[in-house]
Amino acid sequence: MYAGGGSGAVANALAGVEVAPIEGKAGWLVSNALRDRLQLSGTPRYRLQVRLDDQIAGLGVRRDDSVVRERRTLRARYQLLDATSGTVVLDATAGSDAGVDVVGSEYATIAAEATALERLSGIVADQIVARVALFARRTATP
Repeated sequence: MYAGGGSGAVANALAGVEVAPIEGKAGWLVSNALRDRLQLSGTPRYRLQVRLDDQIAGLGVRRDDSVVRERRTLRARYQLLDATSGTVVLDATAGSDAGVDVVGSEYATIAAEATALERLSGIVADQIVARVALFARRTATP
């Protein structure tokens, strides 16, 4: 897929992707992760638009109805648009989830939820970049 290294067709296509702003804390994390991986250089050929859905749901419940485990889920619906025409050239989804232990310390639980979001943001960004790279490889002229 990455034939030609940093000067190959896929690398050039990835360097031509501009990431549109994404709402919220999760959006900030995902957008930074995407920018780190894509590293736009020059005039963008594509614009990546991402909408996120970040959910936390209780899984395990004690006898006193308190939650002992949570699942944090981060899903992304993204579209890659041609920068000149605005045409959608790729429309897909990505996502992942992580388990979080709910402990007696509220601070520790909040910290664990934040850490899970950071990990999930990187995973989702990796999935998006891999799919965009695959698109670039399939559309590259030999």
